[in-house]
Amino acid sequence: MKKFLWVSIGVGVGVLATKKYAEVKSGAALNRQVGKYADRVAEYLEAFHQGMTSREEELRSALGVDSAK
Repeated sequence: MKKFLWVSIGVGVGVLATKKYAEVKSGAALNRQVGKYADRVAEYLEAFHQGMTSREEELRSALGVDSAK
């Protein structure tokens, strides 16, 4: 019975390893990671732009300068 347990655990680990290897070899994992990082960078740049615009408006109103847009 113990041997059957260990064999089934070995088969399960082998199947998971094979799936992971196929995913890495196909590039799907890399594409997902690059997509996540690209989304994070885009979110950061959007937040930076919003903060910059907000601060520019504060400075313009404090200095009494009209918007030159």
